Amino acid sequence: MGSGEFAVTINRKEVVSSVLPLQEHWLPLSNLDLLLPPVDVSVYFCYREPTKHEKFTYASVVSVLKTAMAKALVSYYAFAGEVVSNSAGEPELLCNNRGVDFVEAYADVELRDLDLYNLDASVSGKLLPEKKDGVLCVQVSELKCGGVVVACTFDHRIADAYSANMFFLAWAQIAQNNKHTSPPPSFRRSLLNPRRPGLYDASLDNMYVPISSLPPPTQTGSDPIINRIYYVKSEDIDGLQSRASSNGYRRSKLEAFSAFLWQIMAKGAARGCKMGIVVDGRTRLSGKTSLMETYFGNVLSVPFGEGSIDELTTKPLSWVAEAVHEFLECAVTKEHFLGLIDWVEAHRPEPAMAKAYSTGSDEGAAFVVSSGQRFPVREVDFGWGSPVFGSYLFPWGGEAGHVMPMPSATRDGDWVVYVHLLKGQMELLEKEAADVFRPFTPDYLFMEGP
Repeated sequence: MGSGEFAVTINRKEVVSSVLPLQEHWLPLSNLDLLLPPVDVSVYFCYREPTKHEKFTYASVVSVLKTAMAKALVSYYAFAGEVVSNSAGEPELLCNNRGVDFVEAYADVELRDLDLYNLDASVSGKLLPEKKDGVLCVQVSELKCGGVVVACTFDHRIADAYSANMFFLAWAQIAQNNKHTSPPPSFRRSLLNPRRPGLYDASLDNMYVPISSLPPPTQTGSDPIINRIYYVKSEDIDGLQSRASSNGYRRSKLEAFSAFLWQIMAKGAARGCKMGIVVDGRTRLSGKTSLMETYFGNVLSVPFGEGSIDELTTKPLSWVAEAVHEFLECAVTKEHFLGLIDWVEAHRPEPAMAKAYSTGSDEGAAFVVSSGQRFPVREVDFGWGSPVFGSYLFPWGGEAGHVMPMPSATRDGDWVVYVHLLKGQMELLEKEAADVFRPFTPDYLFMEGP
């Protein structure tokens, strides 16, 4: 393993604003945005020393990033705004070009010694910026070896991972003096307007709950939530998919992976085990048009399944994968997302959230799987090469776990998996699935090839 024992020195802080002036205006959050509590999401990219690009020093890297960001914020102005409350107490976005807090730092550690497996010791609080104001903040850390870590933290109420990925690609394209080849983001909130009159299925009353109805959070005490990074080899993913498919039905890799996780977590649960899976609604709402492809905001739903410990642990993986497929089916339709928008409208201004995230200790184990397969990690090249590693990090603060598989930056077909679970659940995962979930090591970081 690498090291988590190193010092980080903050050398400079400034605010990067859009290079062009912006007419100050208010941008309401959509009903789907309102389902997100005020939590922040982080993402970070690790780059080797740009030896093949002699023109890149750390100072020039920072200059390129700041200049490109100022240009990217012209289109992605939501990231340069501020979240404030309206008269109903709901959050709204003030688009005032407040700017992005930009931190320059030095980390006294080499990339090959960075312990990416143990995120709580090596990344959180060191290489990730803490967002205090605004919507987005950035920290660029120079490493002892000359490598660089570019990390961002943003308000999840303003953007989901799909939206953030669009921004990262635009930022990188502009940094390489390319015109932003992707279409600009759309903030057309009318695409997610509620219907009049509203209509939604009663099942949504079980999938989402008003926050006021939730029990107070409990202390995890001796079983804290921790953050880890694993890698899963492509052949292991294929093996899970093969085991999860039966009777002529071929399950997706995500369904197979999620079913496998569900079985493992159930082995350590005492009163049941609940698993949610994040579904992106853009393709469901697009129909024959592409209007939603560039929509910036949250277009997510989190259906979940609840299974008995006995069935989850004794049935074959194909049976569990079938159960996963069944609870996903209800949320992969246009009507589901239109109904969810209407459900939020019927409950406003009372804030609500996905029940999959709102578990209490008396309800048994719970975790959510969020696919990061569209995470464009290799494409976030600012001019000095692609990252050798990249990941999201979502220590959201609740008791439910969060698991996010993403493509490996260095090995085709492999997955890098961010895991946010209770310590006891993490130990169970490493015990029961050591042949699939392999702790991320510096050796893997510098391993290349198929």
